[in-house]
Amino acid sequence: MGKGYRKYAFGLFLAVLTTALLTACSSAAGKTNETSKNTGSPTTVNIALNGKMGPLVIAREKGWFDQEFKGLNAKVQWSEFSSGPPLLESLASNRVDLSFLGDGALIAGIDKSLPFEVIGQTSSGESNVRILVQKNGDIKSITDLKGKTVGVALGTTAQVYLIKALKAHALTTGDVKLINLQPDDGQSAFQSKKLDAWVVWNPYYLNNVENGNAIALEVNKKILAPGAIIARTGFAKDHPELVKAFLKVYKKAADWQINNPEEASKIYSNKTKLSPNIIKKIITADKPNLLFTEDSIKAQQDSIDTLASVGYIKKTFNFKEQIHNEFIDATLKK
Repeated sequence: MGKGYRKYAFGLFLAVLTTALLTACSSAAGKTNETSKNTGSPTTVNIALNGKMGPLVIAREKGWFDQEFKGLNAKVQWSEFSSGPPLLESLASNRVDLSFLGDGALIAGIDKSLPFEVIGQTSSGESNVRILVQKNGDIKSITDLKGKTVGVALGTTAQVYLIKALKAHALTTGDVKLINLQPDDGQSAFQSKKLDAWVVWNPYYLNNVENGNAIALEVNKKILAPGAIIARTGFAKDHPELVKAFLKVYKKAADWQINNPEEASKIYSNKTKLSPNIIKKIITADKPNLLFTEDSIKAQQDSIDTLASVGYIKKTFNFKEQIHNEFIDATLKK
């Protein structure tokens, strides 16, 4: 028997063996799912926190998801992320079913065809991100950033904000020295003055401004940074009732936060170790709004077109076509 034939035969054997194993695994998985349904085993709902604030934090603290899902034979598995990019990695490997994203990670995720649906909005994001500079430094305006060292978490809403703010002042990210830093690392670098500027979201930016550690640069245009509530595509297809239940609890927590800012501030303060007064300013400045407004859609489309023009994403796309309102519409009707 020739070597070539032996290699072919061995390769054929591996192919057949692999197919058999995959078929067996698929069959076993199917039987497991059937057994789970028959025995009434609860469905695990993987909810991810993105940051230390937001209605999901309130709902978790109050136990509202546990209460709601119990009646649907489901249970919650929580995970926590400091920003959107690492959350997207977990979502792509089916370890996140429901969560929310800032516009940077959201746009990048859609651009990469990651398996999730946009099922609602968190807020318009008008007061969420700012560019901070040292209080006694020589940077007084956006144009002064040219040639300076700027810290930002790449792939997040902060990077999108920076791109748009620089563009509004005839600059690009090529005019500054970018350093990729997650928020906590950015805080340390900014405090030790290793950064000339730091682009970050709340509660970080307002805490630094309120405590006199930084000033926020003015941008000559209003920049909205709408966040989005998302559901993993496979999960939404298999468990639409759980997606609706999730949105029901999310809305309950969002409404409760609006009506109870004092208590909500204390809850967030315990999680972030920030002053309740600072937290209250944050949550009353940018209230949750689950429905995408025309202004939010326009802002998101502007972000998409801008990011495509600078090569951050492969090509532009129509954001309005990405919104799946059927879940939120069904939830609001109840």
